[in-house]
Amino acid sequence: MSSSAAVLALAPVRQNVHWTERIAHLAMASVALLLLAFLAAPLLAILLKAVEDKDGRFVALANFIDYAQTPTLLQSLWNSVWVSLLVTAIVLPLAFGFAYALARSRMRFKGLVRTITLVPLLAPSLLAAISLIYWFGNQGVLKSWLDAFGIEQIYGATGIVIAEAFSVFPHALMILITALSAADARLYEAADALGTTARRKFFTITLPGAKYGLISAALVSFTLVVTDFGIPKVIGGSFNVLATDVFKLVIGQQDFPKGAVVAILLLAPAVLTFAVDHWVSRKQTAMLTARAVPYRPKKAPLFDALMALYCTLICALILAMLGMALFASFASFWPYNLTPSLRHYTMGLVDAEVDVAFFNSLKMGAGTALFGTLLVFCGAYLLEKTQRARPLRSLVRLLAMLPMAVPGLVLGLGYIFFFNAPGNPLSGMYHTLTLLTVCTVVHFYTTGHLTAVTALKSLDPEFEAVSASLKVPFYKTFWRVTLPICTPALVDIARYFFINATTTISAVVFLYSPETKVASIAILNLDEAGEIGAAAAMAVLIAAANTVATLLFMALGWWVDKSTQAWKQA
Repeated sequence: MSSSAAVLALAPVRQNVHWTERIAHLAMASVALLLLAFLAAPLLAILLKAVEDKDGRFVALANFIDYAQTPTLLQSLWNSVWVSLLVTAIVLPLAFGFAYALARSRMRFKGLVRTITLVPLLAPSLLAAISLIYWFGNQGVLKSWLDAFGIEQIYGATGIVIAEAFSVFPHALMILITALSAADARLYEAADALGTTARRKFFTITLPGAKYGLISAALVSFTLVVTDFGIPKVIGGSFNVLATDVFKLVIGQQDFPKGAVVAILLLAPAVLTFAVDHWVSRKQTAMLTARAVPYRPKKAPLFDALMALYCTLICALILAMLGMALFASFASFWPYNLTPSLRHYTMGLVDAEVDVAFFNSLKMGAGTALFGTLLVFCGAYLLEKTQRARPLRSLVRLLAMLPMAVPGLVLGLGYIFFFNAPGNPLSGMYHTLTLLTVCTVVHFYTTGHLTAVTALKSLDPEFEAVSASLKVPFYKTFWRVTLPICTPALVDIARYFFINATTTISAVVFLYSPETKVASIAILNLDEAGEIGAAAAMAVLIAAANTVATLLFMALGWWVDKSTQAWKQA
């Protein structure tokens, strides 16, 4: 054998890339390009703006130094931190107690109380602030209660803390229910056999098993509070936080460089939270092994009654907040004439022309649900079920996880800088409903992506392997096998996108025009104009629309299960 023949024999065989794989790589590159244009580029624009002066000259860290030398802005930073820590300290034990009652007791009506706790997610976060004004404001029903506690008014830190606790509670509860539901009954049986007390079982089995859920819930709660804009804007009064500072600097003072500096400060806790949560998830070990026995709570009448009483109290507080907003929206003239009327609804929908904003919200929600679901699921499928192109896959995976660490206010500010830049070919999208829809999709991209990845990972890779061996193109396997099996997850992703699109404020507060104003922004404007009754009416209207949408999605989910999931039935 000649030397050249020996070299050829030892050389690795290079497989040809099939043309269908090239289509998959091209589709993945398109997803990467979209995320680069509508996520990475706006964030880069913020970073560049933070190191420039008002004339666009490079000034390095001068804006950061100027910020550090401004006492009022530093006070806002401290206000954001301590308020977020306090809300987290309040919400965490309350949510843990509620989750413990649902997962570890035999109390009745668990489904009902669980549903009640999810209702706040259907309305904009500022609904809680509006309700608090009616309860404890200057003409509030329980204003005397504040006086009894030595609190002068609800506006300021007090109102922000209470309203944020109401708004954040459902998010923390969902995480903790998941953490407490994963329990191995064998551990508790062994503890009972050893005569271990209930208190010791709680601190040696229950709490350690749920510690990663507690850490995640704490991080999510802190981030949601520190980056929220609606509640501090409505009930914050003269109490400034980072989120309201960004709005004042950009909209009020047109000081874009300093606004970019505050945006980076807002980005920091979110990025830190994301990093810690990622580290925690890597440390977490499986609570349920293949031999685990699912935990079933034993009947304990006294304990069950106490848990039912606790859950009833929490649900009563939630319903009181929602009920006050509903009652006030129908009150003719608070607090002098409480006769029910449609005056506030007429004022909001007709006089203030919120009807246009309301339909804009529905259109944006529908667009976000449709195009967001398609983009997220296709992107997740290309990542999980196709081969090769490792650098491109790594880039898409990074960009898909990045939105979770970016507050909506920061993303919206980045859109101003990027899409307003002279010479940008995409500048024509600015102030359009299309851009608001794209911004909302990007803002909530990560949660939808993780849901899709979870659904796709549950499918055996053999589907794609067999299809490839039979020379079946990947898109046929996707259409005939993957899509029908994962349709329930698609419905869940679409519902998540729709509800968040109709209730979001921070992501779109910088991007709307009079023609593309959405309902959540219109509520903010009504409150600023002193029409708090009309603002309450419009918030109730959004909650009602989302309730109807949720019921429609549930019906769609039922139909999908019946049509595409028959293979799951025995």
